Amino acid sequence: MSELKIVFAGDRDDAVLHQPAVRVRDFGPGLHRLLDQMLVTLRSASGVGLAAPQIGIGQRVAVVEYPEDEDKPEETKRVYELINPEIIKAKGSEVAQEGCLSIPGLSADVDRATQLIVRAQDRNGNEVRYKVYDWLARIFQHEIDHLHGVLMTDRAKQIYKLVKNAHGEIEAIPIEETLSSPSA
Repeated sequence: MSELKIVFAGDRDDAVLHQPAVRVRDFGPGLHRLLDQMLVTLRSASGVGLAAPQIGIGQRVAVVEYPEDEDKPEETKRVYELINPEIIKAKGSEVAQEGCLSIPGLSADVDRATQLIVRAQDRNGNEVRYKVYDWLARIFQHEIDHLHGVLMTDRAKQIYKLVKNAHGEIEAIPIEETLSSPSA
């Protein structure tokens, strides 16, 4: 199964990232192939979530892969296929830093709900509901935002540039500091 090209913000073809995606109505082999290719692409990019607009397809489709047990991440990864997802209940609030495969080199502080109930359809068109918490709730909201044409930078309280320090570690530097500092 081949990996797909990720659309980056600022690319010539990035308009798909900024517009609402259309509802999926065909749950046939084409959708199944798309979901499989999206998962391959997500894994290749070392991400946790990928929405169809990020690969240039304006459909309400996203995949998420996240461990059910953070103490055993490789053994407990679960794949969520979200077709036509809707957040039907959201509770709590937390600001945390997140990244995006379509905006490499940046991260952002974004306020997200900490608990969600999401209604979606599976690859065969059957309704599914997910009750998700904390970081997984953040990932779902991030991907559902993509389906509405909203990027993390649109919701950001603070944007950071990711830079390597002298020790080779990645640091998140507030973007305004990198604009005023010639060394960053």
